[in-house]
Amino acid sequence: MPALHFTAAPDAAEALADMRRRHKDTGAEKADIVVALGGDGFMLQTLHAFLGTGKPIYGMNLGSVGFLMNEYRADNLIERLEAAERAVVHPLRMTAHTAKGKTEALAFNEVSLLRETRQAAKIAILVDDKIRIAELICDGVLVSTPTGSTAYNLSAHGPILPIDAALLALTPISAFRPRRWRGALLPHRARVRFEIRESAKRPVSAVADDFEVRDVSAIDVAEDRTVAMTMLYDAGHNLDERILAEQFSD
Repeated sequence: MPALHFTAAPDAAEALADMRRRHKDTGAEKADIVVALGGDGFMLQTLHAFLGTGKPIYGMNLGSVGFLMNEYRADNLIERLEAAERAVVHPLRMTAHTAKGKTEALAFNEVSLLRETRQAAKIAILVDDKIRIAELICDGVLVSTPTGSTAYNLSAHGPILPIDAALLALTPISAFRPRRWRGALLPHRARVRFEIRESAKRPVSAVADDFEVRDVSAIDVAEDRTVAMTMLYDAGHNLDERILAEQFSD
């Protein structure tokens, strides 16, 4: 029987107490599996919290969407865990440049750039050191992993990527010029650099999952294959199936 550690979002305290009544919580250090109770945002927080531990995360949805989570059921947890299927994910590493220096952060969903004021952002896009768009006038732009492709990326009309696709999605957010540019699919090894034009007049923030850096001048984004996290899913409801099903949903 696997040793378990339970963690929960603040509004899932009742479910957390119930799980701890049903199962021993061995604590984070001794656990074989971390069970996260909450929504997708809490799953991302849990992935970041357990970076480098090698512990797989099994999420149960007590949030709104719960795309990254399993269905919440209090019964038969051990049986579900023993039959669970694994999904290994790699984050993006963001390096944000500001007047104060460099800041690094990891993102399992996406790195997004967003205008800070009423002025549209002006952003140059380079891929592997080659300028691809000299000036994108927009509300923002993002780079998404396959894991995050059904989140903000999909809301911005970006493509849904299979979880094992060796691709990243580069997606504009409300692009004004070039008006007809809808984004690009990049190999997962691609190095993307964003350079902010007129940054004093048109300030831009950079967000890696839920970590924000304001007033950036340039942002470098690349997948970090040295970092890996494992998520567990109920048999027959793995992340591959969820992403495929999402493409045929209403």
